[in-house]
Amino acid sequence: MDHQWRQIIQQAVRFRHQLHRQPELTWQEENTSRLIREQLDTLNIPWRSCARYGTLATLAPSAKGTHIALRGDIDALPIEEQTDLPYRSERPGCMHACGHDGHTAVLWATAAWLKVNETQLPGPVTLLFQPAEEGGHGARSMIEEGALDGVERIYGWHNWPSIPHGQAVCPDGAIMSGNGTFAIELCGKGGHASQPELCHDPVLAAAAVTLNLQQIVSRRLPPQSACVISVTQIKAISAVNVTPERVTLSGSIRLSQPALRDTLNRLIKDITEDTARSYGVHARVETAKRYEATLNHPEAAARYREVLAASLGPNWACDSLHLPIMASEDFSYYLNEIPGAFALIGMAREDNFRHACHSPHYQFNDELIPKVVECFARLTGAPLPGQTTQP
Repeated sequence: MDHQWRQIIQQAVRFRHQLHRQPELTWQEENTSRLIREQLDTLNIPWRSCARYGTLATLAPSAKGTHIALRGDIDALPIEEQTDLPYRSERPGCMHACGHDGHTAVLWATAAWLKVNETQLPGPVTLLFQPAEEGGHGARSMIEEGALDGVERIYGWHNWPSIPHGQAVCPDGAIMSGNGTFAIELCGKGGHASQPELCHDPVLAAAAVTLNLQQIVSRRLPPQSACVISVTQIKAISAVNVTPERVTLSGSIRLSQPALRDTLNRLIKDITEDTARSYGVHARVETAKRYEATLNHPEAAARYREVLAASLGPNWACDSLHLPIMASEDFSYYLNEIPGAFALIGMAREDNFRHACHSPHYQFNDELIPKVVECFARLTGAPLPGQTTQP
């Protein structure tokens, strides 16, 4: 058993490096899905496609215990890699800058280990290799195509560079925030920069809108509400001596509870329109929903914490991270459907593996692979290396 475990982990690391060399963007994961399916075929694990490039594989389908699902996301990001890794991305402008190659490798290694111990699994285990997590709502598409059929509980995870290696977080309730976007168009009256009195300046209005939106969180919401509003783009195209007719702004919101979304969107619209009106400018505001907050179910989270303590040790709990983090995850779709829990597992070692997710300098720590596979094995009730009976 120990020898098989070591072989599986070594192969998972190699598989991760292969995926890192060949990243694919959201809803473009054709080669990635092919590689995953080939690996499952090698393990003699039946699978079916789901949501185009997603893959579902179920072990011990006739077992009588709780049907558990485990999820790994597979897509990369439109980022030019700036590392010196020997297996750095071979595709210009595309990089696994969020560690989804590591998540995929962990889920493959879990599949391999569970296959070795399939007869000892107390209940069915479904593995979800999910495409399009990075803004593509891949989880929603997986659910629509039956990924959760028969599943009673689901678990997932994300590596987190700001948490030390050997520590993790898995709270009851919100662990990651919901998000959304807004787009604003300000239409005024353009003219020569030397005659501001003849213009209705949308650039000045855009500056005022930007400042006023920043006061929503601090002055219009309770201080206990975890929210962020960020104006991230302002576009005012003109010559240096011309006041333009039109300026556009766009940005992102983050919210810890779904009930806050309508309030945030209403305030963005009202404050933008009122501010624009005071500058003689017309405003048009559009808001779009992306992901809801990732809300752990207490019973599933408690079980996950037991597993994290057993796998990482008694000092596993990170108390330095403010929760919920304001990043978002489409794992929230699964938790809106069935009970489950999500964990953030740390990988920082001294000055290594600390670059944030979505950084061109990001690096995944391969030391996480055996630890997370061990967590997944415990969650499913599979034996661990050196054990011959179910724990």
